[in-house]
Amino acid sequence: MTNKVALVTGAGSGIGRASALALASDGMAVGVLGHTPAENQETVDAIKAEGGMALSLAADVTSAEEIDAALDKLVSDCGRLDAVVANAGINGVWAPIDELDPSDFDKTIAVNLRGTFLTIRASVPHLRKAGGGSITIISSINGTRKFVSPGATAYSATKAAQLAMMQQLAPELGQAKIRINAICPGAIDTEIGDNTQIRNAEKSGIDAETHIPLTGDSAGSAEEIADVVSFLASDKSRHVTGTPIFVDGGQSLVT
Repeated sequence: MTNKVALVTGAGSGIGRASALALASDGMAVGVLGHTPAENQETVDAIKAEGGMALSLAADVTSAEEIDAALDKLVSDCGRLDAVVANAGINGVWAPIDELDPSDFDKTIAVNLRGTFLTIRASVPHLRKAGGGSITIISSINGTRKFVSPGATAYSATKAAQLAMMQQLAPELGQAKIRINAICPGAIDTEIGDNTQIRNAEKSGIDAETHIPLTGDSAGSAEEIADVVSFLASDKSRHVTGTPIFVDGGQSLVT
């Protein structure tokens, strides 16, 4: 994939950083987008240390103006856009429905769903100019195959909506040779859980244990998600579109 260009949102840490590193290893120049410049730069530095090319793009994915400007900057500097990874997201607040504040619900929707929409919306014109490309949405097993995470109403709703958006767009974008797919991770060892606000979630009445058959209940790694991102951004997935790929070690099939 030498001379191709990718955008990864939420690339300052976790799955986003691992994905940016994987795409750079594949030979792509990578736009590292996130709202924390210092974290973006850490990812850029890691890519450059391995001989790759990367550009830090500070932007809030909920802002159409900032996303548009970031895409324009990336294409201006790198010449084109071939692959997009819409990864930016938050767990937000997990609470019983009657204790979930509307402002907390709105924030999760804004980052996870509006952010995905704005990223795709701004990317498509550039992908068309390149003659096609790939969009990968990082969704989740929550809201798509698993519905037992206590209090995760807002989060699960956004992840289900991401999947619906992807499948709705696949026929539309396919006419421009743009593929769009979603990865649905299970439990992954990242820092996103550190920012989850859990408020009386036990009141939801859900008492579910997490089992991951493939690993003896050990969480997966960000790099295991990045390997699938790499595949979906490559020509090896040239006949794959509109498809959710569950990367969860079998977790969603038993819990």
